[in-house]
Amino acid sequence: MAYAATHTTQAVDHSAVYNFFAAIGNALVRMAEANSKLKEMQRLHAMSDDELAKKGMTREDIARHVFSDYYYI
Repeated sequence: MAYAATHTTQAVDHSAVYNFFAAIGNALVRMAEANSKLKEMQRLHAMSDDELAKKGMTREDIARHVFSDYYYI
């Protein structure tokens, strides 16, 4: 007995949609990395605990210090 397929599906190429959203995501990441607040946080996190203590800060205070002009934390 032979079987014949009468219904076939076409493969849908989603790469254009994926590329579009990937480009938007990459742009958002680049914008966030260029933010001066992020750079300030990275600079402070790179300091030793003694250096932070000289500034009167602890690691827990870094976010509060960096974002104090934006948010009340």
